[in-house]
Amino acid sequence: PEDFVMNKRVKRPPDNPMNALVSFGNTLLYTKTIAAIYQTHLDQRISFLHEPSEGRFSLSLDLSEVFKPVIVFRTITGLNTSLKSRLNNRRLQVEKHFEKKINYCILNEDGRKIFIEAFENRLESVFLHPGLKRKVSYRTALKLDCYKLIKNILEGKEFVPFSLKEGM
Repeated sequence: PEDFVMNKRVKRPPDNPMNALVSFGNTLLYTKTIAAIYQTHLDQRISFLHEPSEGRFSLSLDLSEVFKPVIVFRTITGLNTSLKSRLNNRRLQVEKHFEKKINYCILNEDGRKIFIEAFENRLESVFLHPGLKRKVSYRTALKLDCYKLIKNILEGKEFVPFSLKEGM
């Protein structure tokens, strides 16, 4: 919908509703990735792609990168698809669910609740994992990538990150 168009990525602070959704979704994904890492023996501060810095868990940024399209962006497009199909009964409305000030735009409390519900539903949705030959949730796939990284470090086994092809 016209209200949810993003011409360019603006992070700090987001300047339109779409950037606000991407920033909020990425933040949720980072925290879920941190939770998955805490269940393993990995050190949050040691990363491979993002430069480590004070007060930032760079490994969660690394591991969550491949999950952004399938979790964050599909959550957003799922909400936007709902917007198109139910014009009179939108779940997210710019006027109702976003706080817009001079140079920033963020989700308000009601908007965050709607997004979090859709995000959690996406995390719990399942796909047939080609390697395991069984259905797993995206939350489990996050944890599996942590274990694959451990195997790479300890056993030298090639680390093949999650792929959209396996998580469709």
